[in-house]
Amino acid sequence: MIGDSAKLIIMTRSDQPDEIARLVLEVNDLTVSYGNFKAVDKVSFSTKAGEIFGLIGPNGAGKTTTLSAIENLIKPDSGNISLNGLDIFKHQIESKANIGVQLQSTSFQYELNIIQLIKLYSGLYNVALTESQINDSLEKIGLSHEAKRRFKQLSGGQQQRLSLFIANIHHPMLLLLDEPTAGLDPQSRRQLWDTIESNRHDGGSILLTTHSMEEAQAVCDRVAIMDVGKIIVSDTPEQLIETYRTDPRVIEVARKEVTLEDVFIGLTGGQIRE
Repeated sequence: MIGDSAKLIIMTRSDQPDEIARLVLEVNDLTVSYGNFKAVDKVSFSTKAGEIFGLIGPNGAGKTTTLSAIENLIKPDSGNISLNGLDIFKHQIESKANIGVQLQSTSFQYELNIIQLIKLYSGLYNVALTESQINDSLEKIGLSHEAKRRFKQLSGGQQQRLSLFIANIHHPMLLLLDEPTAGLDPQSRRQLWDTIESNRHDGGSILLTTHSMEEAQAVCDRVAIMDVGKIIVSDTPEQLIETYRTDPRVIEVARKEVTLEDVFIGLTGGQIRE
């Protein structure tokens, strides 16, 4: 729970000097092992303010482990992670207060309705919201008619929209999204994309993982393709397609015009991962 002392150190986006705000997250030589298995091997990347950065890779590539380290849920073997120039392991309270997280499946209190959940989490983050502000927010995310419904009564798309809103309720500098649209129908997915896009324009940085190459190509400014614990390439989706469109591995798997999915499969292989 975040108390009054933490409220004082939540850094709003507008409070940051330009030279710091341009670079929000820095991950340098991150290495994480589980016993003899090296899940993440000297991974380095950074995200900028206003940027949507995608971390993509097959199952077991190390994406979730990387996010867990950024969330400060696991301690890495080596490497460092900084948020707005602060080492997240040395400044744990400040870092956690400035990160929002939306998981693929969020276990909110099922018996509470939407308004109760918003009031609960805004209270935990010491964010004062009036009834009018809550109603306006629900209108923006398309849940105004569901305000009194319990969380367990919402559809998957509605639950994800509410989860994204709550993850962003304290306007964190960094928003971590782990498979945010998994299992959603096309309409719900597009609506969630629109919400993610609006969050980007607020000046924060968004780091997402996804298995949908269509999603990564549509919403990400840059992506890093990760496999067997390493980042093998990173660039804009358009530049990756341009760079690898003549690569024999990509040509072999492409069906028509080369897409980011073709590049992804060409570089990581076509075998199914467990």
